[in-house]
Amino acid sequence: MEKPQALILDFDGLILDTETAHFQAWTEAYATYGLTLPLERWVLCVGTDWNAFNPYLDIEAKAGPDFDRAEFQSKKAGRANDLIILLGPRPGIVEMLEEARTAGLKLGVASSSDRAWVEGHLSRLGLREYFSAVKTAGDVPKVKPDPALYLRCLEALGVSASDAAAFEDSPNGIRAAKAAGIYTFAYPNGVTEKLDLSLADRVLTHPKEWRMAVNGWEGQAGPICAPHPDPLPQGERGNDRKAIGHD
Repeated sequence: MEKPQALILDFDGLILDTETAHFQAWTEAYATYGLTLPLERWVLCVGTDWNAFNPYLDIEAKAGPDFDRAEFQSKKAGRANDLIILLGPRPGIVEMLEEARTAGLKLGVASSSDRAWVEGHLSRLGLREYFSAVKTAGDVPKVKPDPALYLRCLEALGVSASDAAAFEDSPNGIRAAKAAGIYTFAYPNGVTEKLDLSLADRVLTHPKEWRMAVNGWEGQAGPICAPHPDPLPQGERGNDRKAIGHD
């Protein structure tokens, strides 16, 4: 690809590994009722909303008539927040943002989570100043895998899809970016590395590797990662986080 004018990043699981923390909190919550939460079920809602799989409805149906959803949600949310508040940005993210800003690239965030959650954690991590556009669930009628978030972010950044690159950690996010016509890098976390990310143009083991895909990028270093030959044809998480009051 040619050197992009803008980079658009997912938030949950990409900048901050909330996905692993949320999955841990949910599996612990299921275990209190003697239940298990299979990863293959959980990943249906990674990077999107609860429409594909709603764990609250799932556990309510399995736990029996004494299930108190409000109490359960409060305890589960508290556990997730306890885990997430200890987290910093994923390895290489800050360096990538600094390098991109120094190179004059525009930076945006496209997240299926709610704005307070995304903006709050970006500010906590000291990263908000890097981004000139942040688009979240409230900005679009449909979240990922619909491309609307990416299209709105492109519009806000003032660039075309061909002049941007996207960074995602999940299949739903990759589908959204590719449907928007954007060259897409996958940088999976401990949960999403187990998923099929083959729709991405390139899968990274570290953010620094993205430069190797850019023609004419000065100071290239690091291993080359293989491109995927068949890109996708054109064609709460929010609820949980809104309930917590913060993807």
